[in-house]
Amino acid sequence: MKNKLEVVPFVDSPEKRAELMELIESNKHVPGALVQVLQKAQLIYGYLPMEVQITIAEGLDVSLEEVYGVVTFYSFFSTVPKGKYRISVCLGTACYVKGSQALLDELEKQLGIKNGSLTSDGKFSLDACRCVGACGLAPVMMINDDVYGKLVPEDIAGILAKYAE
Repeated sequence: MKNKLEVVPFVDSPEKRAELMELIESNKHVPGALVQVLQKAQLIYGYLPMEVQITIAEGLDVSLEEVYGVVTFYSFFSTVPKGKYRISVCLGTACYVKGSQALLDELEKQLGIKNGSLTSDGKFSLDACRCVGACGLAPVMMINDDVYGKLVPEDIAGILAKYAE
């Protein structure tokens, strides 16, 4: 059975569009501004959907292939929406050996989503990553900038409760 790719419709607003156009205009003649424009565009939208990439390519007069190449090369860019709370579970060697896969499994179960997905309310997104640089705390997960270490699956419910509103 094939995995279905879930397509999230892009929703724009006049305010965000105006902010993006102002960003592009102010960087139109700045050599090498593409990465900076993409970073700020991602702050505006929370991710970089194809529609935004096309607008940036046209506005900066660079090819869409160049824009897409930069977006997909750097791991800090995302082409899919992320939640208000971005959960990253480290699956690097130290964390994996100490049980991080069980943490990821428990998060998928409690959130009702798979790795790489977003909850329907947009509150949580879940991603596995290779290393967060906290091997001494293995296994580790992060929620936005908060680091949680030396975890067991039974810790997950309590941690998620801190982010409930």
